[in-house]
Amino acid sequence: MRIGIVNDSATATEALRRVIVASTDHTVAWLAANGIEAVQRCADDRPDVILMDLIMPEMDGVAATRRIMAETPCAIIVVTASVAETSGRVFAALGAGALDAVNTPQLAGGNEAAGAQALRTKLEMIGRLIGAIPLQSSAVPATKERRVSSGRGGQWLLAIGASAGGPAALAEVLSGFGKATAAAIVVVQHLDEQFAPGLAQWLGQQIALPVRLAVDGDIPVAGTVLLPSRADHLVFSERGTLHYTPEPTDYAYRPSVDALFESVALHWRRPAAGVLLTGMGRDGARGLKKMRDAGFPTIAQDRATSAVYGMPKAAAELGAAEQILPLARIGPALRHLLV
Repeated sequence: MRIGIVNDSATATEALRRVIVASTDHTVAWLAANGIEAVQRCADDRPDVILMDLIMPEMDGVAATRRIMAETPCAIIVVTASVAETSGRVFAALGAGALDAVNTPQLAGGNEAAGAQALRTKLEMIGRLIGAIPLQSSAVPATKERRVSSGRGGQWLLAIGASAGGPAALAEVLSGFGKATAAAIVVVQHLDEQFAPGLAQWLGQQIALPVRLAVDGDIPVAGTVLLPSRADHLVFSERGTLHYTPEPTDYAYRPSVDALFESVALHWRRPAAGVLLTGMGRDGARGLKKMRDAGFPTIAQDRATSAVYGMPKAAAELGAAEQILPLARIGPALRHLLV
């Protein structure tokens, strides 16, 4: 892959360059020292992936990510000195369309940069999925919203999956839900497990509902949002409780949206709805189709409002989505189901 580096630190740039050139599969496309330069470089020569710093002069990484995803979209990985210390900016960048975040590798003795393996793993994953990123944004009409029913009784479950652009999309979808919401909510957002506590904290600050990390044996509770805490699939058992499993091992993402949705279709015996939001690749599309085939209402985000129209597009192509809606209408549609 051709990779652009955006960083105002010569030391960090050299560390990133070493990671890239150590692989015969990657080359450095160009270097940029700030967000403005990155936007222009990307417009002139779009790479496969951009490694984006967050704190830079003239234009920071969040603004640059937003501009690039709007004008010349490509895969972006946030690379910053400390993800933990800049979590607010990290999740703002993820909301703008960045795919993932990683700490900047540190120069060490020899040619290898300390912490290089984490970045290398992310690049390998994106290399497998990169064909799903759309090159241009174009609006498509949303399907007409209509009232649907799963034909089951009892507490509702909302199962939601997201990837690139997901944090901001999740915050908007869930922002209209109050603490008295009559549905339990389980979310799978593609993100490294080290960032899971930060996502739970950040999302909890954006919405009225309590947000926490799921534990083995959890029973979903109405009015609470549960997120995966580790790099295993979060799925439902036959008893309707949540647990973590390494199976299936061949899914590109861990945790996988498909794994969650498929377990809902197989084991959840009460009302539920599946929602697939913005993201790269196809994860969640097959599982959403299984939920729809099992009689559950399903929704996918539309092209015009998706930061990356990959996962929702795959769902639309499979006929997995009963409704295809702009982001602003997904929350109201879900609340309409609960009435």
